[in-house]
Amino acid sequence: MHNRLNTRTFKSSNPDDTCAMARRLGALLNAGDVLLLSGDIGAGKTHFARCLIQSLLPQPEDVPSPTYTIVQTYPGPNCEIWHADLYRLPGPNEVIELGLIDAFDTAICLIEWPDRLGDLAPPLALKLDFVLDGDEDARKVTLTWQDEGWQARLMEALND
Repeated sequence: MHNRLNTRTFKSSNPDDTCAMARRLGALLNAGDVLLLSGDIGAGKTHFARCLIQSLLPQPEDVPSPTYTIVQTYPGPNCEIWHADLYRLPGPNEVIELGLIDAFDTAICLIEWPDRLGDLAPPLALKLDFVLDGDEDARKVTLTWQDEGWQARLMEALND
């Protein structure tokens, strides 16, 4: 049985809009939720991830880009939060070594450059594609999902 593909586009006119959307979405996430963040360098993936993670942390802390560490983990309210930047990985084999596959089931995972996952990308993940939209601060974020479980949660997060 195939679930149909659903899409929804969110327009952000500035970084604060993007951050507000990330906080609303973050409030609805649970262990096992995977967000695949794609888009060009500078499109807003890390800014979105940073805002979402900070909104879930019990104590405020710095959320650096995991460009060089590849994975950063944080204590979430009910499970760990994993933030991965796979840009520097040559392919899917290294993903297994990082422990990401297990984290997909037990943590909230935000994955930048998910194309590096290859066939290991969870089919029920929420995909967010960030695109520059006109002026330097504007972004268009297209959300795509197959799992019907995302439907109600996204409508709540995206409808102000």
